[in-house]
Amino acid sequence: MSSRSTAPEKRPGFFSQLRSLFTFTKAEYAWLPWALIAVVLLGIGAGVLVGFLVPPVAVWSVILWGVTGVMFGLLGAMILMTRMSTHAMYRKLDGVPGGAGHVLSTSLGRKWVASDMPVGVNPKTQDAVYRVIGRGGVVIIAEGARGRLTRLVNDEKMKVQRVASGVPITVIYLGHGEGDVAISKLSSTIKSLPKSVDRATMAAVVKRVDSVSQSVTSLPIPKGVDPAKARAQRPR
Repeated sequence: MSSRSTAPEKRPGFFSQLRSLFTFTKAEYAWLPWALIAVVLLGIGAGVLVGFLVPPVAVWSVILWGVTGVMFGLLGAMILMTRMSTHAMYRKLDGVPGGAGHVLSTSLGRKWVASDMPVGVNPKTQDAVYRVIGRGGVVIIAEGARGRLTRLVNDEKMKVQRVASGVPITVIYLGHGEGDVAISKLSSTIKSLPKSVDRATMAAVVKRVDSVSQSVTSLPIPKGVDPAKARAQRPR
């Protein structure tokens, strides 16, 4: 009986990732190619101009500064495309069930304990709540119609209060209405919360809350567009 050896999966190369990033972003911003060209030309123009202004003026000096301008132009174009790809990702995730979980699991960093899986779900309406724990306390993120989320939010608050009394609980509703937070500002809103618990307390709260939480594998996860597919793949 022979055993099959599976070859390691080959990661896409730099230029392949760059092409994917460009295609992903251009789908949301059709003007992106012209903006990138303009940034590169601006860098070249600035380099050539410096070459003429910095003495001694010579052909080799102008060429050298021109090449430097090309490098800065390409760098500026990369920065622009990366930033626009982030905006494009948020536009695709806005209003998509599960979008909050994707943002929470990829943008908060190590100072917050978050998951891309909801801790409470209404399978009929696809409304969901997520929980994040950090130095700023416990944050409950409500995704869906505010009027239908009352029960889910209250259940999660009661669960946290039973095992983490005294720890501040913040509720964030995603949306564009009054008092809501847009998904593009979710990460920055959570990070801006004042630090109210120390690291030891944070670790204890994580363990206590996890111990009383229902396993997310048994929860009906909302169906819809997979937010992971909306994430721009950045070149490495």
